[in-house]
Amino acid sequence: MDKDWDPYANEAYFQATQEDRCAPRSKVNIPASLRASGSKSFHTVVHDLSLGGFSATALNRMHVGTICWLTLPGLESQQAEVVWWLRGQVGCAFANLLSPIVYDNILLRYRGDGVYRPVA
Repeated sequence: MDKDWDPYANEAYFQATQEDRCAPRSKVNIPASLRASGSKSFHTVVHDLSLGGFSATALNRMHVGTICWLTLPGLESQQAEVVWWLRGQVGCAFANLLSPIVYDNILLRYRGDGVYRPVA
């Protein structure tokens, strides 16, 4: 784990990732790729997305604290840290909150069914 990375140094991040889920989560179904630090990327499906993180399919165990990168179609990779893994699902917190504009654009393009809709 990157010792210089402190997810709670940013107050907005801290607030958005608290248990009360200040950042609303949206159910989605987005094909993506996920890569753990030092490993090869693998195909995944993001099932849940918020400004502060995501959950996705990860059949192989991912250990809490592992740094990883999520790549959604049309976007650059986003750094995250594994927060939990359970029965083939992983939950991760983004190193930096997603921009609300980027988040809204993702939701416009993927409305829970994995079908990409170009925004006119």
